[in-house]
Amino acid sequence: MALALADRLHGVESSPTLALAAKAKALVKAGKPVLDFTVGEPDFPTPDHIKRAAIAAIENNHTKYTPAAGIPELRNAIANDLHRRLGDPIKYASAEVMVSCGAKQALYNALQVLCNPDDEVIILAPYWVSYKPLVKLAGAKPVILNTREQDGYQPDANLVKAAISPKTRAIILNSPSNPTGAVLSNRTLKELAAVVQGARHDDSLFIISDEIYDQIVFAPAKPCSIVQVEPALVNQIILVNGVSKSYSMTGWRIGYVAGPKNVIDAMSALQSHSTSNPTSISQHAALEAITGDQGEVQRMANEFERRRDALVGGLNRISGLSCLNPQGAFYAWCNVSRLGQSAETIASRWLDEINLAVVPGEGFGSSSHVRFSFATSLQVIDEALDRLKQWTRP
Repeated sequence: MALALADRLHGVESSPTLALAAKAKALVKAGKPVLDFTVGEPDFPTPDHIKRAAIAAIENNHTKYTPAAGIPELRNAIANDLHRRLGDPIKYASAEVMVSCGAKQALYNALQVLCNPDDEVIILAPYWVSYKPLVKLAGAKPVILNTREQDGYQPDANLVKAAISPKTRAIILNSPSNPTGAVLSNRTLKELAAVVQGARHDDSLFIISDEIYDQIVFAPAKPCSIVQVEPALVNQIILVNGVSKSYSMTGWRIGYVAGPKNVIDAMSALQSHSTSNPTSISQHAALEAITGDQGEVQRMANEFERRRDALVGGLNRISGLSCLNPQGAFYAWCNVSRLGQSAETIASRWLDEINLAVVPGEGFGSSSHVRFSFATSLQVIDEALDRLKQWTRP
């Protein structure tokens, strides 16, 4: 007898990124020489001073429950760090900050407290694979708006304006983007802010700004948050971030969110009945990450830039492939449409025929692209390019 599951799970599937990463790891374990470009996590170790802080937390017995929204020291440090990076007049109080079990939980909590059944949430494609399921789990409807490769994946504000309905509850922005690496320009953010300001006579329309890659940006691009562009919208903006990408702390599971106090209070109440607090030890490690030496952050970003140049330059020299130069994050969004098959088919063939693992674009909203994560060594990148050259050679 088939188990009857809750209706909210209809159409919600496992993350294709994690599924392919698991398959690639299984092939490696079986002895296959797989080159893995699937998982979106830095390959660097967590910096030593952060690890030492975690060890000290254990030795000092910081191993008990904490407040559901995070330890006061960390919430205050996050508020101060946001002020440092966003500048005046942006100044969050610690009560306007909540710590979560990764940025994904912050997004989940935000959508759960904002959305009612049949509300709508605008998502810009290509999009991170979890946005649609998170919206559906909140009972809302994802409204997908495509952005164009020839526009550098900058959204058209007029299309966003046309998509806003009385049911629209939120617009999700992601800059730098997973999967494209695009950074939303100051001009684009100003246009989007103007759309939101003109859409309603109240503050019932929110912008959820996923900025998890904001410290991995390559010159001449500059990180910019919509709250910097239009501070007057601060009560309608929910900033989501974390320590996973910038500090190579993916497994520590610490994200955070900043926004209006009433929303943060609601998210904290929800979290108190789901995960309770994020791991106490990880919170102390995150405190050191945010308040300690920031040199490793820039060093890792510089290395990602070197890898980007090697991978994207190489892909663009291979027949049938093309790739825009990502401005941030550590992903190359490679167009494979000239190969004459879907992204899913191409990714499957590469894995089977040349032991190269990438993520097909269907889960991100495109059947014409595959995503490479260049959070791997230059040696692996060079080997992957050699295999692709051989595969495309007549």
